[in-house]
Amino acid sequence: MWGILLVLVSLPNNAYTKQPNIVVIVADDLGYQDVGFRGSDILTPNIDRLAGQGVILENHIVSSICSPARASLMTGRYGIRTGFWKGNIKPNEEFGLGLDETLLPEMLKRNGYKTHGVGKWHLGMHTWEHTPPKRGFETWFGMFLGEQGYFSHKKIGRTDLRENYYDLDGNLVDNVRKDLKGKYNTYLYTDKSVELVQNHDQTKPFFLYLAYTAPHIPHEVPEEDADRFASHILGKRRNYAAMVSVMDEGVGKIADALTNNGMMENTIIVFTSDNGAYYKSVGSNYPLRGGKSSFLEGGVRGVTFVHSPLLQKSGYTNTNLHHVTDWYATFQKLAGDKPEEGSKAQLPIDGVDIWRSASNDEPCRDEILYELRDPSKRLDSQGRRGLKNVKKYPVQLKTTKMKFRKGDSRDAQEFFVIRWKNWKLLTGSGLEFQGWSPDRGLKEYRNFVNYNGELHPRSLVSGTFLFDLSTDIREEHNVADTYPNIVNSLLDKKQGYLDKVKVVEERNYSNAGMADGVWKPWVEL
Repeated sequence: MWGILLVLVSLPNNAYTKQPNIVVIVADDLGYQDVGFRGSDILTPNIDRLAGQGVILENHIVSSICSPARASLMTGRYGIRTGFWKGNIKPNEEFGLGLDETLLPEMLKRNGYKTHGVGKWHLGMHTWEHTPPKRGFETWFGMFLGEQGYFSHKKIGRTDLRENYYDLDGNLVDNVRKDLKGKYNTYLYTDKSVELVQNHDQTKPFFLYLAYTAPHIPHEVPEEDADRFASHILGKRRNYAAMVSVMDEGVGKIADALTNNGMMENTIIVFTSDNGAYYKSVGSNYPLRGGKSSFLEGGVRGVTFVHSPLLQKSGYTNTNLHHVTDWYATFQKLAGDKPEEGSKAQLPIDGVDIWRSASNDEPCRDEILYELRDPSKRLDSQGRRGLKNVKKYPVQLKTTKMKFRKGDSRDAQEFFVIRWKNWKLLTGSGLEFQGWSPDRGLKEYRNFVNYNGELHPRSLVSGTFLFDLSTDIREEHNVADTYPNIVNSLLDKKQGYLDKVKVVEERNYSNAGMADGVWKPWVEL
């Protein structure tokens, strides 16, 4: 559920001498191949233009699902530190980013930025203190949960679309926008973002976080847009394709607003996805293996590029290793932040400043933790799966014959996934393995390898897998037995990460946030 990330950073000619404007745009569940510059049949002319004039970041790693990717972007910290290694926040779950965390908008605000948020949050809403207007955003227009109807703006029959701001007396205003029912939210989010750019006082630095829900389910789009953008695409993929194109059109409008407002000359654009498209659905992660919810490359490799006239090099593909946590460290440096002077202590961050890497093709890191899960660090149960499915299904990890069902519990998963240079290790139990996406959705899906005489297109498996991504980007050949020294070297790193894991406490689940037909915080601190 953390979709595409577009980051626009305005800089002077002498980088780091003046605070840049920053715009972060997130699209939800975009497939690795589902943009034109990757050979897709989906129309994305604005994204393609910006990427073609910039630098494609080929090894930019995000997360396998929404909340963890967004948490890492907002904190610069791995999910093991924030507690989001446990997965997504459920709609009625009393959990969110810890209040001891200094989020990206908080950090920028203390450095004089005007901070605005638009779109999807999905990082906690059980208390007001966990919501965007209390985490550094001066204004917020959008949703607190992770999913809604594109026209109804509802989740489980309750409205989740609001406008938050502070009045002249400093009081928080919560304006639930039921009046916008029937209007397509991708258009609403684009229009609000353009308005914020146009109205910005350029004597102050500007931060906009725009988190589209497109092309996340449900795959809804105005019929005229399906005809306008995707008449050449047949079947269920048609709506998905049109959703991506409507989002792309929005990216173009925001770029135009920046140009017309005299800001584009000093702008850096970074575009990425939060995770891959669902495996065996309408999106395509071709030629990568797997999709959303797996830690195979199709689930975690972002569609990422940087665009700016300030780039020292452009028009090429950058293969340096980058991670979504790196943007926090990069923006912190660009903003001239002094964390030791903040009102909250700076927690350790895992990201590194990647501006020189993105701008001048300089290496910046060799190692990325994809994920680590250990049941001993989990004190809670899985709880309710949203509000519709309240029944738990225990998972037996001792067999590779298990297949996923909606509602499967993952409490017993125990695994470690790490990347070092070109080597990627996946080891443990409960690893979700998937097959390969078809090219542009035109072919049948290829099933996962044969286990015990049975095919498992999407399975939880146990074992140790080592892939050399420099020669095997599709993760087809497990070479763990061939390179035991590499395996042991990577395994030696596990304990260091395990020592950093935040214990997930037991928590409550409640329907109290669904009162009066509206989603709203229900716990008082």
